[in-house]
Amino acid sequence: MISPNGPSPFRNGLISQAGSKKRTSDDLPLDIGRYVPVYKDNPSQDHGSGSAAQRGIDWKQLLRQLWTQFAHGIKVWRPRDILGIQLILIIIWMIVLWWGEEAVFRRNVQDCAWDRWESWPAASNPHHVVLIADPQLVDPHTYPGRPWPLSTLTIRYTDLYMRKSFQEIQSTLYPDSVIFLGDLFDGGREWSTPPGGDETESHDKRWRKYGQKFWMKEYRRFSRIFFEPWLRGNAQGGQGQRGRRLIAGLPGNHDLGLGNGIRMPVRRRFNAYFGDGNRIDVVGNHTFVSLDTVSLSAKGQPDPATGSQGIAEGDGHNKEIWGPVDQFLHLAATNKARAIERELRVQFGKAENEAQDPEIIELNGTLAQRVPLESHKSTDIPSVILTHVPLYRAPGTPCGPLRERFPPSKGNPEKDDPNSIHVQAGVQYQNVLTPAVSNEIVDLIGDATHVFSGDDHDYCDVIHRGYTSKNGGIREVTVKSISWAMGVRKPGFVLLSLWNPVDAEGKAIGQETTKATTIQSRLCLLPDQLGIFIRYGWTLAFTILVLLIRASQIGLRSSSASKEANGHLLPLSKMDSSNSKQQGSDVPSTQTASARSLPSTRSSQSRLTVRSSTSRPRSLSPSNGYGYPASAEAEYPPCMDKRANGAMGDKGRNDIALDESSRRRRGRGLLALFDELRSSVLQVGSLVILWYIWLLWNS
Repeated sequence: MISPNGPSPFRNGLISQAGSKKRTSDDLPLDIGRYVPVYKDNPSQDHGSGSAAQRGIDWKQLLRQLWTQFAHGIKVWRPRDILGIQLILIIIWMIVLWWGEEAVFRRNVQDCAWDRWESWPAASNPHHVVLIADPQLVDPHTYPGRPWPLSTLTIRYTDLYMRKSFQEIQSTLYPDSVIFLGDLFDGGREWSTPPGGDETESHDKRWRKYGQKFWMKEYRRFSRIFFEPWLRGNAQGGQGQRGRRLIAGLPGNHDLGLGNGIRMPVRRRFNAYFGDGNRIDVVGNHTFVSLDTVSLSAKGQPDPATGSQGIAEGDGHNKEIWGPVDQFLHLAATNKARAIERELRVQFGKAENEAQDPEIIELNGTLAQRVPLESHKSTDIPSVILTHVPLYRAPGTPCGPLRERFPPSKGNPEKDDPNSIHVQAGVQYQNVLTPAVSNEIVDLIGDATHVFSGDDHDYCDVIHRGYTSKNGGIREVTVKSISWAMGVRKPGFVLLSLWNPVDAEGKAIGQETTKATTIQSRLCLLPDQLGIFIRYGWTLAFTILVLLIRASQIGLRSSSASKEANGHLLPLSKMDSSNSKQQGSDVPSTQTASARSLPSTRSSQSRLTVRSSTSRPRSLSPSNGYGYPASAEAEYPPCMDKRANGAMGDKGRNDIALDESSRRRRGRGLLALFDELRSSVLQVGSLVILWYIWLLWNS
């Protein structure tokens, strides 16, 4: 029997062992609780000195536990792996951002390389043209009421998108000519003009605060996106071409307005900075006729003030809008012939203009000199019409399979309303021209094989059979918007390859070349910017999830380390109140202490066998003991708490310390989790943001 006056053989749940060296639980290794040996079949074996066989240690079980712990440690992330996880995430982000800001733009434009789709003869030298429609720079007019910073971010990212796209067009495709099809601005028609004339302010009070300074700011913004990249390129054209040109004078309804809604000061300002909207250019042996159809649409519209349609001679405001365009249209055939004559003279080594005989004119005389026009004779140089508003077509005319928003219906019916451009009009917009204006344009220009338009923001490819044409129909292509903020997920532009070799008389060389095969076109799609942002979002969610899992593991390890540091390596026993009642007051205090210290039946789960009550008692106790008094009850009175049935609860100090330690460990674990998550997010995010800024800066 253990002496009542001797020290308790239990210390923080550790069985004291006899020996000359006295050890406390503080002297033992912190992880000893993981490798406690199991005693087989003879729990009453002496704990004293002896061989392993005499003590009954199951070495196989011990080695199995050691291997299990080692394998578990290999699977668990170690602190040295922290940098590895963060480095992997940073590399993933660098690849994703580089792809979304650089590679995807380059890949999309390279897919449209000229040699991948042209089908000219081997010795051909075509003229390359890029058609761009509806940049429509985002401004306060685009999304009125959109709060900051969303409005500012929309402007920045739409500008950045178009700038990167246009730079890739210049560096990868290097076109000989670039032609814009109108709607350069979104609210250009609303910005006030300098004071000093009529209609200098917008009719809408919301936009009157935006004046000439704001319009100039928008013009410089357009120049940075398109003009500056163009000017940085070589001014020389491709092989066999006279030079490169950029034409941006064709206006849209967002630049000037439409019909009677056009203010003359606004149109004069636009023409002063971008050039006349009505012009003829000979490009690659094709005559491109640009026509200001938003102004011409005023023809036949009733004047809101007078009700007059402005067609009769002397009618006021309305004719001032469409009159100059109508005059240009009636002279288009003559001006086109003169332009072809000058181009042919230059191509074959002659002066651009024929020399004139000197003549003396009286001061009071009238100068009436006509430049000879030998090119009134027929040539094989076809005409191409450029207009912002598409030509009229029957309602429901399908636009073909390349239309993004509404693909063709099943069966490809002849009338497909969802796949068509809706024939409708409203305030300051008109989806198609009127039938009368459309027929007049085609008849007066003549010899037109193609029409290219904008305004709709989506792609549309139709063949007009109802207009006068030598080839039985005129093909019209409505070009997609180049901006991702115009209702299409994949913006785009159209490439034209022109090959029409002619002789000095303007006749086609080679019987295989006809008007129907002098133009080849291709729609080139740009990246889906919204899809890129969605990929960024998924990458961000994946990053946070990985860092959260990693921080949770670190928090659990911190809590486990704190538990081991507290010294509670084995389960603590708790005496049941019913047992204490049965024992009565006559039970010796040493037996009560021993009963309180005996392991419970749960200790079998920790592979510890319970010492039998018939176990041989120790004859000797350490002389100095472990610092505990003889009676545990005298030193540690139980904590009493009232229960519902009047029974008295019993908690020892070790149990109270364990509860408090558990709460502290949980608190330290959560704190470690949040600290580690915050620090890892900052470490990964700081490098990723620096890389993103560098990509944007070098875009």
